[in-house]
Amino acid sequence: MSESILKIEHLYHRYSQQWAVEDINLEIGKRGVWGLLGSNGAGKSTTMNIICGVLSPTRGKVFINGVDLAENPIEAKKYIGFLPQTPPLYTDQNVDEYLGFCARLRGIAKKDVHDAVERVKEKCGIAHFSKRVLRHLSGGYQQRVGIAQAIIHQPALVVLDEPTNGLDPNQIIEIRHLIKEIARERSVLLSTHILPEVQAACNEIRMIEHGEVVFSGTIEEFNNYARPDSFVVTMGNLPNREVLEKIPGIEQVEMLTENCCRVFFSGSQDILEQVVRESVLQEWHLREITLERESLDSVFAQLSNKKLN
Repeated sequence: MSESILKIEHLYHRYSQQWAVEDINLEIGKRGVWGLLGSNGAGKSTTMNIICGVLSPTRGKVFINGVDLAENPIEAKKYIGFLPQTPPLYTDQNVDEYLGFCARLRGIAKKDVHDAVERVKEKCGIAHFSKRVLRHLSGGYQQRVGIAQAIIHQPALVVLDEPTNGLDPNQIIEIRHLIKEIARERSVLLSTHILPEVQAACNEIRMIEHGEVVFSGTIEEFNNYARPDSFVVTMGNLPNREVLEKIPGIEQVEMLTENCCRVFFSGSQDILEQVVRESVLQEWHLREITLERESLDSVFAQLSNKKLN
């Protein structure tokens, strides 16, 4: 068996004359939550549909737990559970009926269907809705049922496409917790264009933009792109803006209060040491100095444009 649950090699896909995916190479391990990040139209959905066998690539290879998806699709798909952006629910069925149907579709033996249904209901917190018709469930609980069908056959890889889309804040928190619980036993590939979603749920990130992988690493490595370019300083005897702007490296000063300002700088973070030294020499009475990082939206924009520069 492969050490990775998913491996993609030189993946390409074209719709008519336009390439949606170009030379994607990525690999994810067998535990944890892996974020597939990208803006709308970046190629995420195409990549996910290829991974799940819904779409055939123009060229390239996909391996699920070491099994070539193209050469042995039935075997490879046994390892995959998939929740599309819109849960594939039969809303006239109740929870038990629907999950039993999904279990049989997944090849679970008739004698094991009941236990499989009970297991995922408990896991997803929907056991008290066993006889509830699906259309009468809230969006959050419909999403839980969608996740339940994706894990009912205990797959090694669960692929979730925008699983918190359209949910209220409380439902989002509950679904994030559920995803983390699922990831203790298997890998979860979470597709989203929402940066806070990645921060809250994922251990690793694979970012696709313009049909290519532009980032692959940990959430900590991703956050390192958010380099400081400003700091907020508070002084008992704050000099005027023009005095601070004469310090080499300081580009602009924004006065916030009588004793506090925001300083924009370029180059080395040694600028903080210079400000501290000047404060001592000039008796500015420094009280506090705090670096500010760029927003994750700025990081996203930097990585999105990486291939265009």
